[in-house]
Amino acid sequence: MTDPIGGRPAPGPAPWAAAPPRLPSWPLMVMFGLVPIWWLAGAFYLGWALLGAVLFALLVVRGRVPLPPATGIWLIFLALVVISATRLSSPGSVAAFGLRLGFYATALVVGGYVYTLARERADQATVLVPLCAFWFGLVALGWLGVLAPRFALTTPVEVLLPGGIAGNPYIQDLVHITATEYSARSLDPVYRPAAPFPYTNNYGGAYAMTLPCVVAFTMLRRRGVLRWALLASLPLSLAPAFLTLNRVMFASLGVGLAVLGVRAALRGNVQVGLSVAGVLLAGLLTALFIPVATLIGDRVESSDTNTDRFSLYAEVLRRIGDSPWLGYGGPVTSDTVSAEAPVGTQGQLWMVLFGHGIPALVCFLAWFLVVTVICARAAGAAGQWLAVVPVICLVQIPFYGMASPNLSIAFFAVALSMALVEREAAARGAPPPGAPPGPQVVPA
Repeated sequence: MTDPIGGRPAPGPAPWAAAPPRLPSWPLMVMFGLVPIWWLAGAFYLGWALLGAVLFALLVVRGRVPLPPATGIWLIFLALVVISATRLSSPGSVAAFGLRLGFYATALVVGGYVYTLARERADQATVLVPLCAFWFGLVALGWLGVLAPRFALTTPVEVLLPGGIAGNPYIQDLVHITATEYSARSLDPVYRPAAPFPYTNNYGGAYAMTLPCVVAFTMLRRRGVLRWALLASLPLSLAPAFLTLNRVMFASLGVGLAVLGVRAALRGNVQVGLSVAGVLLAGLLTALFIPVATLIGDRVESSDTNTDRFSLYAEVLRRIGDSPWLGYGGPVTSDTVSAEAPVGTQGQLWMVLFGHGIPALVCFLAWFLVVTVICARAAGAAGQWLAVVPVICLVQIPFYGMASPNLSIAFFAVALSMALVEREAAARGAPPPGAPPGPQVVPA
């Protein structure tokens, strides 16, 4: 074949071009599997973006990285977040802004890394091992909160930080570790497991997102010590999870299981249906020993948590009209509400809306909606379990903050789910998700 301009041979693929090197899985294990160590060091939050930078460097060195579907939407969101920094009210808020931006960018890097890794590996269960290791840490630290609720520790990072930074209340929450979240001023405090997170809502959010990943692993790996250890850990995990008293955790898991059950019924997938029934049965049996409904009711009656939340939400809606396009760069304290938390907290939806504006919120929600549709195409049992993670996230977004390592958990699960959907589509001869329409070759 010749080049129509100049008559020279047209360039073609170089037959000697080497395939890009395969990505190692150990960086994900260091990042997710060693979370208890990062927590004890006080580096779980502050070091998360640094671990993400290691993944990014490996992707750059590898080259020719396939981008997961909907990556463009998240890149637009990141650009809007960066531009919103022009609305920050004080130099002191730059550090918190950078931390949140790091979580948003690291989540995308984790998603790209997992997506690439899953496309290269024949054994998809291996890709999930880092999240399974994270799950064991989550369960173990949850039990630490149950058995030693007043456990607290001054961490090495806390000691090394400059006094001006370590004295910031938000940074102090991140680097001074505690096993539970409770009111120190209460005569009869309610100890709610939180470790490795500073807030128990983050624990509940992570639990709801990680549980489907654990079940998915047991669907992919039908034998082995790790599979049986995970199956044994599922009932053990329920006590610390229930004692968080996280209403949204229960609601998001309930919606996720309901969606999963409906999909299984429509597709006639008995294996998925039985697994959903098994999880529900374990939860009901646990509720016989832990009166979680009564405990939640008592807590709500003795606190102003609902009033505080609604007052913060109302303040966001009142003030966003003055800066609808870029927001205010991040949460701000206000004397117009009775809640101690800043305006723009108590839910990722409100944080993005208030901090970065309406267009950023549209992109943030659009990414979750698009990947929910893509992941819903999964036909296999493991893929169907992973596909409910973005559904769970959509339920949590109005109530739980996700500017934390939890966002990376969501991207991890979604990226693997999309890779499984692509693999199933290739096996059927169908175009992968997001592929442009074109002529299809029908095998003879």
